[in-house]
Amino acid sequence: MTTLLEKAFKEAATLPEVDQNALAKWVLDELHSEMKWQRTFGESEDILEKLADEALEDKRKGKTTPLDPNCL
Repeated sequence: MTTLLEKAFKEAATLPEVDQNALAKWVLDELHSEMKWQRTFGESEDILEKLADEALEDKRKGKTTPLDPNCL
């Protein structure tokens, strides 16, 4: 465990139990969400590469237009 994480846990341990549980739930949810995103993007690497190649080909063929931030 890193020093910073250990410090965070020590400080969190001083919170009331309900706040500790809320913090723990939030941390666990964030960790699970991050793992899900990593799996999802890892599984879609081929698809993303194909889409990027298609976008580059469209640009090469002049089928794209510059993005105008004022029209967003």
